[in-house]
Amino acid sequence: MRIGAVASLAAALLTASTSTAAPAAGRTHVPVSVPAANAAAPFDQSRSLVMPAGWHAEVWARVSGARYALWTPAGTLLVTATGAGEVLELVPRSNPASPPSVRVLASGLTNPQGLAFDTLGKQRMLYVAESDQIDRYVWRGRGSLGARTVVVRGLPDDSASGDDVHRLKGIAVGPDHSIYVTVGSAWNANGADTTASPPRGAVYAFDSNGAHRRVFAAGVRNGEGLAFAPDGTLWTAVNERDNVPYPFHRSYDGVSDAYGHVMQSYVNENPPDEVARLTAGRNLGWPYCNPSADVVPGNPEAGQDYDRPRFVRDVQTNPDGRSLDCSKLAAIDRPIPAHSAPVSLTFLEGSTLPARWRGGAVVGAHGSWDRSPPRAPAVLWLPWSTARRTLSSATPLVSGFQLAGGQRWGRPVDAVPGPGGALYVTDDTAGAVYRITTR
Repeated sequence: MRIGAVASLAAALLTASTSTAAPAAGRTHVPVSVPAANAAAPFDQSRSLVMPAGWHAEVWARVSGARYALWTPAGTLLVTATGAGEVLELVPRSNPASPPSVRVLASGLTNPQGLAFDTLGKQRMLYVAESDQIDRYVWRGRGSLGARTVVVRGLPDDSASGDDVHRLKGIAVGPDHSIYVTVGSAWNANGADTTASPPRGAVYAFDSNGAHRRVFAAGVRNGEGLAFAPDGTLWTAVNERDNVPYPFHRSYDGVSDAYGHVMQSYVNENPPDEVARLTAGRNLGWPYCNPSADVVPGNPEAGQDYDRPRFVRDVQTNPDGRSLDCSKLAAIDRPIPAHSAPVSLTFLEGSTLPARWRGGAVVGAHGSWDRSPPRAPAVLWLPWSTARRTLSSATPLVSGFQLAGGQRWGRPVDAVPGPGGALYVTDDTAGAVYRITTR
């Protein structure tokens, strides 16, 4: 992606992604349809989303703190209500636009988030990632689970010593039944996570029975989104560090030597978040090396080129380059604008969405907290290139959750394709599941 395209994406995420700004070409403000049963705040007033022209959005269900979603073989939608410690089953009615019935399928869990199905022998299994362990249930059909089996215990969870503890876990199960789990960092940027026992800021792999724990990929600060691509490779969507110090001995933003200074104008565009292919033993650099898309290193005002990202040393954790040689790291695969805060990743191949959208992936971007002005929440779409076996540049697909002043009435988390060519989007701030149709 060249400089102009990057500027367009950044502008879309900052301006056209708000509820009031003019949308980019081909996109429009779409009023959100709200059944009377779902009209509690924030839907006690009119809301709209910015989407491709001709699309329709409705508040399909209200689920407090809705995080990840997964369709079942029975045609029901599972949603993790993380704060409540529950997995809910949403059962569609004969009219798919009508609010579903909602029932608790599993309860008493510790911060459940990631969900995955697998088949072992003749049994269909449901995996649930709690913040401290991985559970497995026999799927017995609509509304029925077997007893919980704890497959993995003792995952790194809360930490009194960390300054930015990422507890929630993503999960994916491979074709060989291996289990992959994201373990986020306890720190914004601190090498202590890499030497902890067990380490954090990594993606773990386990055998199907939970044995043989190993670090599959390191340097993954917070990669909650975890999914297999059409070519069978494993990908993750990563939140990179916050408040990064300026890494060069040069004048910047009025400071003659800005090295080591935390400057808002630099933080605003650095480091980019990323969507990355994981291979056994890969290191994504955190906390010693930060991705950078600057055309002129250290000068985001000169533009950014997301097709040619590089790494730069972190001046707090790797000032002399001895902790990790950033030049030896494989280039990141697909940067997305800094502080987008990606929290989910779903490939759309095999779905019933229109053909234009099936050849790609969607990322739930939660939006920034340390950017000024704030990076707006959005569902991003990234095309998949079969020839290059990689994801291409991101564009906002569903946005409009942020008001012009930076306030947010909603923040998307997960986006999964469902029956009838619809896309279902969870929102933990609005406490909603949206059904988006592409008429």
